[in-house]
Amino acid sequence: MTHPTGPIVILQRQAAFQDPHDCTDRADVLALFEAVFDAPVRRDTEGRFQPALAERWEVSTDARTWTFHLRPGLTFHNGDQVDANVMVKMIQRMQRPDIGATLGAPAVWGQYLGGATVAASSALTFVITLQEPIADLLDILCSAYALPPELADTPGFLEAPIGSGAYKVDAISDGEIAMSANPNWSGGSAPNAQLLWRTVPDPTERAKAVANGEAHVATRLGQAPTHIDYLDPVAIIYLLNAARGALTDARVRCAIALAVDRDALVRDVLGGAGQPLLGFLSPNHVGADPAPQPMYDPDKARRLLAAAGFADGLGITIDCPTSLPDEAEALTAAVIQHLADVGVTATVRLHEDRTAYAEMVRAKGIGDMCVFDSSPMSAFRVLFEKIDSRNGGAWHQGYANLEIETLIDQARSTTDPAAREHLHHRCYQLLQADPAWLTLYNHVRSAALAGDHSGWHMRADGVLDVTTLPKF
Repeated sequence: MTHPTGPIVILQRQAAFQDPHDCTDRADVLALFEAVFDAPVRRDTEGRFQPALAERWEVSTDARTWTFHLRPGLTFHNGDQVDANVMVKMIQRMQRPDIGATLGAPAVWGQYLGGATVAASSALTFVITLQEPIADLLDILCSAYALPPELADTPGFLEAPIGSGAYKVDAISDGEIAMSANPNWSGGSAPNAQLLWRTVPDPTERAKAVANGEAHVATRLGQAPTHIDYLDPVAIIYLLNAARGALTDARVRCAIALAVDRDALVRDVLGGAGQPLLGFLSPNHVGADPAPQPMYDPDKARRLLAAAGFADGLGITIDCPTSLPDEAEALTAAVIQHLADVGVTATVRLHEDRTAYAEMVRAKGIGDMCVFDSSPMSAFRVLFEKIDSRNGGAWHQGYANLEIETLIDQARSTTDPAAREHLHHRCYQLLQADPAWLTLYNHVRSAALAGDHSGWHMRADGVLDVTTLPKF
C-alpha cells in the first residue's frame, strides 16, 4: 500500500470555515479552528485545560477576577503581534450580541461575558472581571481565539483566515483547504509540514480513500477493525416538557427515563455503534459521575405512572426532526415501543426543516418531549444553559430543581477543580433521580489513519487535533 506524497490529506464530511467565535458543536469546523487559531487555553486529549496563548493564569477566591499572562513573542501568521490588547478586543468581540450564535440562539458567549470588564494591565497581561463568579471560565475562553482585530470583521476574512495557531491557511478552493506549518507557533513544531483538508461527504468513501492510499486521515467513520474508535461526547436526548402537561410531574419524567432500554437502542438503532448514556453528561465530560446508577426498570416506571394517576395509560406528543441526528425517526419509533410497554402511547409530529425545528424548541413550542442533543463540552455550560430555571435558556423547557440550582451556585464560586467536580457529580446524581431529559446514548465514531498508529487516540471532545497527529 502506498500513500500520497506531499501534503497530509485529511478527509472530513465538510471542510469549510465559519466565524471562529461561533458557538458550534460541529467537529469538522472545530478541527479547522484548532489547527489555525489559538486561544488562551487548549484542551488536551483527556479534556483538561493546558496553557496555550496564556502561559499561566490566576483566579480570585470569589471566581470573579481572572488574570492571564501571555507567552512573550506571540505573532499572527502575517507577523503582527498577539498581545494583551489583542486579547482584550477578542473578549470584547465575544461579548457582542451578534457573535456566538448557534442554531438561531444568539450571544452564547455574551451570556457569560456580558457585563464583564476586560483590560490590559501590561503588554502581556489582561484581566477579566466578571459580574458573577464563573469558576469554569476556561470552558468559555478555550473558544476565545485570537484574530487580527482589524481583519476579524472584514467580509473576506473567512476566505483567507489568519490566526496564530500551528498551521496557516495557504489556499481555499471549493471543498479543499491547504495549510502549511507555522514556524513561529508557540506550541512548538507542528508534526507535519503541510495539510490538505478535503470535503468527502460519504463516510464509506472517506474510509476507502485511506485504505487505498489516497489519504492519510479520515474522521467520523463507521466502526471497522482497522479504525480507531472514539466516543462522541454529544449527548442524544429527548428534552422533556416540564412547563405544561403530564411531564410537569417528576414521577412521570422519571417513569419515562426508566422505561427505555438504552442498551437495546444502541443495538437496534445504531447497530452497536454507541454507548448508553445514563446521565446529563457523557463519560468524557469532566464532572460526569464515574459510577452512575442503572436507568432501566420498567416495573418501577409502571408504579410511578400509577402513583401519578396514569395507571390506565398516558398519551403524549413527541416532536421529531428528520435529521440531526440522522437516526431521529428510527430512534423515535424504537422509543415509542419501549414506552408502550409501560402504558405510554405517543403521537409523533415530524419536522423536515431542521432550522425551523430548533426555532420551535427555542420558542418552547414542543409537545411533551422532543428529539434533541446536548453538545457543550462543559458540565457548567450544560447546567447553566439548559437546566437552571433562573436563566430561561434557549433550550430550557420548564424544569426546576432548587437543590441542583444551589449546587450550581456553589460550583460557580468553587475554584478548587476537584471540589467543583464533586459538586457536578452530585448534580449528575440528582438529575438521574429527577430527570430534566430522557438521556439515551453517545455515538461511537471511528477515525482511520494511514499506517499503524494504535497508540494515537482522538481528543475527549471528539475533535481532531492535528497538532497531536503522528508524523506520516
